Amino acid sequence: MFGFPIPLFALYACLVLGLSGLALWLEPLWLWALGPFLLSLPVGLYDLYSRHNVLRNYPLVGHIRYLMEFIRPELRQYLFESEQSGRPYNREQRTVIYERAYGLPDTSPFGTIRDVEAAGADFAEHSLAVKTPPASAGRHRIGGEQCAKPYDASRLNISAMSFGSLSSNAVLAMNKGAHMGGFAHNTGEGGISEYHLAHGADLIWEIGTGYFGCRTREGRFDGGAFEAKAAGDTVRMIELKLSQGAKPSHGGVLPANKVTEEIARVREIDPWTTCVSPPAHPEFDTPAGLLEFVARLRDLSGGKPTGFKLCLGRKSEFMAICKAMRETGIRPDFITVDGAEGGTGAAPVEFSDSLGTYINEGINFVHNALVGAGLRDDIRLLASGKVAMGFDMLVKCALGADGCNAARPFMFAVGCIQSRRCHTGTCPTGVATQSPQRMRALDVQGKAIRVHNYHRLTLQSFLDLTGALGIAHPDELTPDLIYHRPEFGPARTYAELYPATPPGGLLDGDAPDEALRHWRQASADRF
Repeated sequence: MFGFPIPLFALYACLVLGLSGLALWLEPLWLWALGPFLLSLPVGLYDLYSRHNVLRNYPLVGHIRYLMEFIRPELRQYLFESEQSGRPYNREQRTVIYERAYGLPDTSPFGTIRDVEAAGADFAEHSLAVKTPPASAGRHRIGGEQCAKPYDASRLNISAMSFGSLSSNAVLAMNKGAHMGGFAHNTGEGGISEYHLAHGADLIWEIGTGYFGCRTREGRFDGGAFEAKAAGDTVRMIELKLSQGAKPSHGGVLPANKVTEEIARVREIDPWTTCVSPPAHPEFDTPAGLLEFVARLRDLSGGKPTGFKLCLGRKSEFMAICKAMRETGIRPDFITVDGAEGGTGAAPVEFSDSLGTYINEGINFVHNALVGAGLRDDIRLLASGKVAMGFDMLVKCALGADGCNAARPFMFAVGCIQSRRCHTGTCPTGVATQSPQRMRALDVQGKAIRVHNYHRLTLQSFLDLTGALGIAHPDELTPDLIYHRPEFGPARTYAELYPATPPGGLLDGDAPDEALRHWRQASADRF
């Protein structure tokens, strides 16, 4: 560490004081030139007794270290990151999202800048028999035989982000953009606010473990409050959140500085206190109990499509849910699989880094489990996690998904710059903050158009890529069409990496050994 050790600081102080005396004797005007140096002396004296080791040993100049540390993320993002090295979303991905949001061409010259031979690369083999999927292929119906009001959903929708996590202007822009584009807006677990209703977009109402917007004072589920709000015309689907990729088996966290009076009213909690949801639902504790609660929500909503969302963890527990479906006869209309890659929510870093199953593996396992249990035809499967491009949608749908949800890309569309201050309330672009001064930077009308543009062009990219594979409809996509390059050896298809379970294979024992092992461990009476 270069620096300004204590003896040198003493010499510096003597020199500044001596020059100040000389300046005062010669001409007081010179004191103005020495002003900054005079002001630095109290700072240096304070540093001598600082709790920071660096400042105690290196008064004054030790602050350079903390300044560089403070601006380090911005230096990396703007000066030192390559097009591919940034995380969670690299510069290439962000650039394409921004271009699509602005309605600009997302073409690039001179070939790919990706290392196509790097481990982890995914690609597909195109066909000479190119097809043109119809525009109607961009939608699919959600709602099985037990659903009275099925919903024709877009293949790409806004994933769960609650008011509180996002500013009112961000919610308004996304809602208006979703209405313009005819796709759905997931409320997140924070309840339905007036901003979710302002522009009439189709809503997916997410119910988390805190039951915000339909809870009693004790934090239990309030069926009457739920029924009244679920009856709204814009509420098209109900999603029960079991876990999320950012923090599986950990409740949602909204810091106290973001729990304003308005947010507290929407969530039915106390203002200016950290809002922590329970890690598990108090209304049920078994797979069968989960399905009974799903059926209750569907009945109370008047028969609207109802399902649940989870980040895949212990695989036998999902198999237990499949067994409970067969034993109870209750079927969710859809299942949303979240990826352990994380998301917009604030989370303990070790939960984000170390728990959960990543989206490609998770979506394929859930698909195969439902096929093997003879349940897949009754249930729609949605993928939520690192969906930014049309090719991301292609991969997820080939692995078993019927549609996709995206969160952070829609944040980019309304102006997010990935400063990663979402949990602090100091978002510089007004997207993830409750500060009126900061959120006023977000122009609702202009950003709504960008939300619409991003959705439209990404969905079109997905359909174009589907046709380039010689596939006429997204429902025909299969894992053998997508290749994944491992660290060693040639690229292999996802069909080779994740062996398929034949229809009913779990029931008659004709399934891969690992799948059968999880199936034997599962019970409808316990997680």
